[in-house]
Amino acid sequence: MKKTVLFFALLVTVVSFAQQERELKLNKDTNLIDVTYYHDNGVVSQTGSYTLDGKLQGEWLSFDAEGKKTVSANYDNGKKVGKWFYWKDETLKEVDYSNNAIASVNEWTSKASLAQRD
Repeated sequence: MKKTVLFFALLVTVVSFAQQERELKLNKDTNLIDVTYYHDNGVVSQTGSYTLDGKLQGEWLSFDAEGKKTVSANYDNGKKVGKWFYWKDETLKEVDYSNNAIASVNEWTSKASLAQRD
């Protein structure tokens, strides 16, 4: 059964990101599949984890082709939760999720450093 679930999770990953290079690793401590996707130039595109049944879990990070963080997101068993942050140029957008739906949105624009991307 566990092999079937793992196969399904890997199949979902392959279909979702068929064109991107990726690394998959079963984390025995968390019982999650840790994944890293790469841009064509070799720079990390996304990092995150899947449950064994293929649902997004925990923190997911997205990066542009130069390696700058563009999104910080959180999932709980496939559902969007908590604060998500989107960086674009000199703008930071914070989206709060509750029950897998947007609860509030805040946006800041500044020439000074916005919330840390690293």
